Amino acid sequence: MLATQLNELVHNNDLKQNTLIQVQEFMNNSIQNRSVIIVLKMTISQNQPGGKIGEPVDIEKAGTVPPVSPTPAKPLYNSTNATGSTAAATGAAAYGQGAAEAKNDSGYNNNNNSNPYGGNNNNSNPYGGSSAPIVRNTAAAAGASNITAIAQLNMYQNKWVIRARLTSKSDVRTWSNAKGEGSLFSVELLDSSGMDIRATFFKEGVDKFYSVMQVGKVYTLTGGRLKVANMQYNTCKSNFEITFDQNSEIHLDNDTGDISKQTYELVKIVDLEAVEANKNVDVLAVVKMVGDPVSLISKKSGQELTKCDLTLVDDSAVEVNLTLWGEKATRAQTDYAGTPVVAFRRARVSDYGGKSLSGGDGIDINPDIPEAQHLRGWWQSSGSSAAAARSLSSTSYGGGGKMDSLKDRKDIASIKNESLGYTNPDKPDWLSFKATISFIKKDKEGGAWYPACANSGEPCKNRFKVTQTTDGQWYCDKCQGTYQNCIRRWIFSGVVEDGTSSTWVSFFNEQAETLFAGATADDVYNKTYSGEGHDQDAYDSYFARANFSECIFKCKVKNEMVNDESRVKTSVYSLHPVDYAKESLDLLAAIDKF
Repeated sequence: MLATQLNELVHNNDLKQNTLIQVQEFMNNSIQNRSVIIVLKMTISQNQPGGKIGEPVDIEKAGTVPPVSPTPAKPLYNSTNATGSTAAATGAAAYGQGAAEAKNDSGYNNNNNSNPYGGNNNNSNPYGGSSAPIVRNTAAAAGASNITAIAQLNMYQNKWVIRARLTSKSDVRTWSNAKGEGSLFSVELLDSSGMDIRATFFKEGVDKFYSVMQVGKVYTLTGGRLKVANMQYNTCKSNFEITFDQNSEIHLDNDTGDISKQTYELVKIVDLEAVEANKNVDVLAVVKMVGDPVSLISKKSGQELTKCDLTLVDDSAVEVNLTLWGEKATRAQTDYAGTPVVAFRRARVSDYGGKSLSGGDGIDINPDIPEAQHLRGWWQSSGSSAAAARSLSSTSYGGGGKMDSLKDRKDIASIKNESLGYTNPDKPDWLSFKATISFIKKDKEGGAWYPACANSGEPCKNRFKVTQTTDGQWYCDKCQGTYQNCIRRWIFSGVVEDGTSSTWVSFFNEQAETLFAGATADDVYNKTYSGEGHDQDAYDSYFARANFSECIFKCKVKNEMVNDESRVKTSVYSLHPVDYAKESLDLLAAIDKF
């Protein structure tokens, strides 16, 4: 019998009669005194015989049935932990439980599922689910011998109990679509063998378990529903995920120390330069600086998000920025006060504005591991007083934030010489340079801005363009609202140049406000356009003061199709007026290195 995840081989006609295969992982079930082998993982040989090999005979008809080991030929996880090995063996012995009912009674083929995320809200608990969310020390009631190792979970078990430590817990998120709405949160569970698995709670399960489950505690869990993991979003080692609901049983268990607090595959910050974007890494670092929480609008959903940037440094003397989101961002200045040593597990690598990190499935402040003690000693002895470390990151919004160092800057000629904008058709290239603004295109009809929706709430957030109606009102297609006023936002282009070349760039609202010393488009409109007539001289004076000013620009460069013509567009992401005292010191330091 093939496991569900292998069905595609049959549908694609890759697996057919007389195909030569190599079975890598399997389980043996005894059903009505017959051995049934369930193939969990297999590969198809590249060298196919083209027909049947020899004269094989059905093993049962031949009357010789040698014993078959219930342990997979290639274990899902090779544990070096003695306790974990015992648990794995125990789990393997539990393979046969309920196999006869697996097809009809496991709930796997249950199509009566109203949960749009795949959870089974009507999942019956084979252990008699209790309405109480957590009770203490009930592993004995479940039977320690019935504990199944996470590595041994499979789609054909309808009764299992796992014992694991809760290593991370997400914030509660809400969802809404055509099938309904609800809430969910996810956790990661680690057992004594070192195998971890992701689990998600939906709706009533969120209300029942979120407030009582604590990171770091050990639990026994049963009554969940297994499904094949989506590895695009799941970074755990298990090939499966678990969905729990209000009928599941989760009990606090004694922490005997047999399960690790957490496992890490640590990467030094300096080595992140060689890591590809969208990879997940474990990083141990000192939180050197915590930025202010910032609210911004998601381009995809239009919802308001909260983010906070942390500056991390380790004993490789290199810094990187890590961004936290949601409640973690809101609490960041409290949680990371006092330069703690923090382990960020499975933080996502980004090449957005240099190298940076985002989030982390598990965050452990001052973890009890030898590497953390070493890093703390380095920080206290020399790290905190050392010269400014080299940074891999340059992140900012509008005109604020941290810019690339002098060493990491390029010149305008690099856009053409390095073919920036063509590297990846789906992503822009980034560069920083120091340049002078030589021309600003300000003569746009009605002013160098656009009218935006006056609705400061969802979904517009004062960002979407509106049109004026015949009665002088402003109509927004996004929120279908009509308003008496609009909010004007800067948008114009200009030319910047340095000693190597020049380029057209696009300026947007936040960058323009920095360029005009905080003057908003509404401010300039009210002073130059409102009332009787138009004060062209007052309007031009704002651009005249900004023209020929020298700034450090952070830009994104992307090749785009404009009127069926390919063009490289350079947009200003952030800018800073040059601090000449600091710039001179940086130049002197660079000269000293020659």
